[in-house]
Amino acid sequence: MPALTRAGSTAVEVASIRKQFPKHLALDDVDLHVPAGSFTTLLGPSGCGKTTLLRILAGFETPTRGTVRFGDRDVSKVPPWKRDVGFVFQNYALWPTMTIAETIAYGLKIRKLGRTEIADRVRSALEMVGLADRADAYPGQLSGGQQQRVSIARALALRPTVLLLDEPLSNLDAKMRIDMRQELLSIQRSVGITAVYVTHDQEEALEMSDLVAVMHDGRIEQVGAPEEIYEQPATRFVASFVGQVTLVPGSVVVGRFHADAAGAASVRVEGDPDRGRALLAVRPEHLSITSPGAGVMDAVLERTSYVGRGRLSHLVQDDGSRAYVAHRDPLDVPVGSRVGLAVERGAVVPADAGARPVDDSAELTAAGLG
Repeated sequence: MPALTRAGSTAVEVASIRKQFPKHLALDDVDLHVPAGSFTTLLGPSGCGKTTLLRILAGFETPTRGTVRFGDRDVSKVPPWKRDVGFVFQNYALWPTMTIAETIAYGLKIRKLGRTEIADRVRSALEMVGLADRADAYPGQLSGGQQQRVSIARALALRPTVLLLDEPLSNLDAKMRIDMRQELLSIQRSVGITAVYVTHDQEEALEMSDLVAVMHDGRIEQVGAPEEIYEQPATRFVASFVGQVTLVPGSVVVGRFHADAAGAASVRVEGDPDRGRALLAVRPEHLSITSPGAGVMDAVLERTSYVGRGRLSHLVQDDGSRAYVAHRDPLDVPVGSRVGLAVERGAVVPADAGARPVDDSAELTAAGLG
């Protein structure tokens, strides 16, 4: 099978990117390094700037200032058709009157490639996505997942140095999305291409990515491996947006976290001896229910839900904020009961919701101990 990409892979570097629309600042001095051959995800809520950043990488949008580099090449002012990128759209963008083979060949014909090379590239691309036997089918004869694979094949047939994907699985049903995650990642790994992927789905980002860049209000809050983003969030927003979390207000003094709640047990933390005001961010699997006054805080049990892999209890803290506890066995306390919450592990994040990332998110080493 002919290679679908050039030899090697290309790193992507974004430096001081700012995008000012007439009534909206979409990106505010964004810096990002995407390693060559990696699958890097831009994750964030609607309106955070992730799609604008992706379109700037593609050349569809021009930044107000800043630079974009593919390897050692500055492409900031290079038009889209000269950037060597493949773009996979959210809505597939397939022509209903063209066969699958004709759809993939269209962009190659525009580039004036020879008939034999076009045929080879179309065949290789269809084999890569497992649709070699559907070359003569029309989009309306394919499932949503197959249509998405066609859009990926069309992008790969151009042999780009960078593959950009804008929420490509959002139109699929839940099960198909899960299946397509693995298919897409398998294709990216086998080709070895650098991929930048946009999504607002936290689970999708954590499962698929080598690196996750969490965006909020036009800025990148944190970049890291999925485990780092989940276990050691750098800001309150990252902790809250990526998965469920219980945020406990308090202070870090002389290496211990002291919750604001009266009579609460303090918690020893490492790497952050005297931060002052802070939040303790705790994931549901790192919380357990104990007797009132015996944990780092008290809360009232609101309800318990069965979620397949176990159970998730929803609680309300005294300040009205939510707490979440994951457990496998049913609780032996009724709804409405006041309970204590003991912490196994967590991370310290700034108390200020607008604070920028910090480098020393402290890992919790002992919890619920006075």
